[in-house]
Amino acid sequence: MKVRVLYHDHCFDGAASAAYISRFLQSRFYPGAEFFYTGLAHRADQLFEDSLFDGDVNAIVDFKYATHPNLTWYFDHHQSAFLSPEDAEHFRHDTSGRKLLDPSFRSCTKFISTVVRQQYGFEAPDLEELVTWADIVDGALYESAEAAVEMKAPAMKLTLVIEGSRGSRLVQKIIVAMQSQCLEQIVADPEIRATYDQLHKTHLRNIDVIRKVGSCEGGVIYFDLVDYGIEGYNKFIPYYLFPDSAYTVSVSTSSFRTKVSVGSNPWVREPLRHNLATICERYGGGGHPKVGAISFPIGAVEEARQAAAEIREELKS
Repeated sequence: MKVRVLYHDHCFDGAASAAYISRFLQSRFYPGAEFFYTGLAHRADQLFEDSLFDGDVNAIVDFKYATHPNLTWYFDHHQSAFLSPEDAEHFRHDTSGRKLLDPSFRSCTKFISTVVRQQYGFEAPDLEELVTWADIVDGALYESAEAAVEMKAPAMKLTLVIEGSRGSRLVQKIIVAMQSQCLEQIVADPEIRATYDQLHKTHLRNIDVIRKVGSCEGGVIYFDLVDYGIEGYNKFIPYYLFPDSAYTVSVSTSSFRTKVSVGSNPWVREPLRHNLATICERYGGGGHPKVGAISFPIGAVEEARQAAAEIREELKS
């Protein structure tokens, strides 16, 4: 039997969710099955092609909902889980009991572990470290911006590798390792350690670039990375550099999209007034109340910059 797990690529919670659901499915439903993984990325032209659902069993975790008839399991925790009202209606009419959404959870990994414990009596005590860190990473529950940016914990080192490595091969190696090893053991793998060392140098350069191009007005940090070729960066760098801020808006490009990222400072002293997922949804994006993003087509830099400028002004108000 072939089980295909589609997960949010280059995301710690996405990888941890894929690892946890694999342990659960293999233990309770499909012993002896072969598991295969496909990383999904948010795009302006988001489509779920038939070829993605090539397993006897197909699961999506930590990503948008698909109406494909071959989808067997679905777990997500994003406010913006649906590509259209029709997709939301399709989800509401599902009677399998295996397609679940709950935006009240900080991480999809915690959501999966809670549901499978309550509904199926499945527990994996050796994966508690993974569940705890998925909640910390996806919920931005670090004790300080320094802890998030200086990355001393094994989970933080793994997050850098998962977010920064090219392609999906290394992330999928980590997903397999997460099912049976502690995070410190995974980081000690020679290939993963070498990748971390290389990416950490880039991380230090990214701090310098954001320090140079970033500004903070009205509590909103803004920076544009288009001319620097930086696809991704540690999202806590802005609050490390501008600790008195409330929000961040940035523009960046990658091989498959132009992206506007919108975030909020986890350590801000005053209550946050804006739902960032709702703001991003107006531009075709989405996310969580405290962090969101919008994907534009490749080359749509001016369109992305215009959206970023509008969001920046809204957040300043």
